[in-house]
Amino acid sequence: MAATRRLAAIMFTDIAGYTSLTQADEGGAFRLVQEQEKLVRPLLEAHRGRKVKSMGDGLLIEFPNALDAVECAVGLQRHLHERNAREGVRPFQVRVGIHLGDVQQQGTDIFGDAVNIASRVEPIAEPGGVCLSAQVYDQVHNKVPYQLEKLGPKTLKGVQDPIDLYRVVLPWVAESPVGGPTVPRLAILPFANISPDPKDEYFADGMTEELISVLSQIRGLRVISRTSVNHYRGTSKQIAQIGLELGVDSVLEGSVRKAGDQLRIAVQLIDVRTDEHRWSQTYDRRLENVFAIQTEVAERTAAALKVELLKSEQDSIQEWPTSNLRAYESYLQGIQAWRRFSHRESGPGSEAEKHFEEAIREDPGFSAAYSYLANYLLGVMGITRPGRVVFPRARQLVAKALELNPNSSDAHTASGNLAFQADLDWPRAEAEFRRAIELSPSSSTARFWYGYLLINLQRFEEAKAQLHSTIELDPLWLLPKQNLVWAYYSSGELESAIALDERLWESSGGSIDVRAQLASIYAIAGRGEDAIKLITPLEGASDLASRGTRSVILARLGRPDELRILMEDWDRGRIPEYLSLSGAAVGYALLGEKEKALALLERDFREGDKLLWNGYQDLAFDAIRDDPRFIALLRNMNLPTTLTRPVARARGSAPPA
Repeated sequence: MAATRRLAAIMFTDIAGYTSLTQADEGGAFRLVQEQEKLVRPLLEAHRGRKVKSMGDGLLIEFPNALDAVECAVGLQRHLHERNAREGVRPFQVRVGIHLGDVQQQGTDIFGDAVNIASRVEPIAEPGGVCLSAQVYDQVHNKVPYQLEKLGPKTLKGVQDPIDLYRVVLPWVAESPVGGPTVPRLAILPFANISPDPKDEYFADGMTEELISVLSQIRGLRVISRTSVNHYRGTSKQIAQIGLELGVDSVLEGSVRKAGDQLRIAVQLIDVRTDEHRWSQTYDRRLENVFAIQTEVAERTAAALKVELLKSEQDSIQEWPTSNLRAYESYLQGIQAWRRFSHRESGPGSEAEKHFEEAIREDPGFSAAYSYLANYLLGVMGITRPGRVVFPRARQLVAKALELNPNSSDAHTASGNLAFQADLDWPRAEAEFRRAIELSPSSSTARFWYGYLLINLQRFEEAKAQLHSTIELDPLWLLPKQNLVWAYYSSGELESAIALDERLWESSGGSIDVRAQLASIYAIAGRGEDAIKLITPLEGASDLASRGTRSVILARLGRPDELRILMEDWDRGRIPEYLSLSGAAVGYALLGEKEKALALLERDFREGDKLLWNGYQDLAFDAIRDDPRFIALLRNMNLPTTLTRPVARARGSAPPA
């Protein structure tokens, strides 16, 4: 068979430390090879790659261009990073090397100097990293959102002349200028409560929360968010394992003993690589000195990590949130209650809301309490209560929070949420979220909401970038990963959406939201049997979440009877849980009752909830997408009247992100 020649991007992978893994557990090592192939498969489909062959623990892959190769390599490392962060998995890392050059194909195999050079580039990559030749760099350096750090000329085995190589600075490893120092990454584990009264656990939780908040304001530091570190409460895992799972260099841990107005707080900063203490200190103080302790811990941590504080950062971490200890304790109890309950258990008069209101009553000048309550209310809007109930109170809270502290990241996040959800003022919302991130670069909350805004504006590539940053700061938080699934789907990467959603389902512990999302994605992809398997356990359930998930998926698959019964129950007031008007409109649109769907959406807008922004891209609305009344609603809400994806004319849809 004659050989054919062409230009191709060549990628080699191999599993770091595979020989040692094989000696320790041959069967386990082989399973990692299989898992590597499973992770790569959907990425190749998305980026037009072709697996040429397996080579022991590695793969030889070719692409039609350098950009697809780099995006695929980063996608593989991102999936591995997310996988390694999950509980109960055996972590492993892969090296990736890429070169661009002329190859010749014979049968299914490829040969040539380009293949040889690519095989020599790969070992230069660090475990979990991606290394590029200069030829690849020239093609992609102004087309990818990643920093490319020059490693200088390297002499490769079997290659006559030195070759310039570059390292892809992966976002979860470092966020620093090219060639600059790596930004230190820190995890603050939940402080242990060793007080005589177990009910004082809220104070230990609050100490953790406040230290995360204070240290997140330092631009030269990246701090893992509270949602992810909470998974390590009471863990027996070693620091090295935690560091690998969260992708951090250092871990701050400690304990709190509160007895009356006396405090003993023990703190230690540990180097993940060496398991050695960078510093440790025990503070015996009165309760009124708690903020001074937080300031000292923040300053010593920054100094130990060689992070130089700006004057504004020094002022910020020395600022006390309140001088009223009763208000502070209520605020901490509110945070604990918020973290403990899900959105569906956060209806009017919830415990978290009561504590935040109490903090405000105790200290009307406590800006953080206003910000937290505003973000809390805006977070449950549309899920447990309507916007027309939430917006007036949230507006008061945001105005007061900004008046009291115009440099609060949380206040600007709440202001962005208000502009986003209540006012439909997309430019102002974007400006507020950007300001919140500027004030606190490690704020996963601000980045999450910004990514959510960008999805609804159909700016999917920007949305994916923000959501990836959110996940890097909060790798165990489920919501940004679910939104990333919709961003992948909406931008045409269906296989990547399925692969990520399947991993979420494996690790979610049976989340009803992930079940609904994955079943919908399966339905979109024509995998009806897989969708049915997911919703079968919900048969006979009486709660709205389970009934809604099951009936909507069945309707999407052409079996609308259960959805028809559900919508009749809602219409007759037989469902006690809150369902938004726009959510009900999705149900009627799926049933083909266009007039009812349009009437509900118009009522939703007229009464002030205006939730169509959250679901206008839903495939269920494709049946009415060309209707002048639907287009008028979109224009009134300053939303795009066209879609990035093709408009479906057949049955089947996807729910709102």
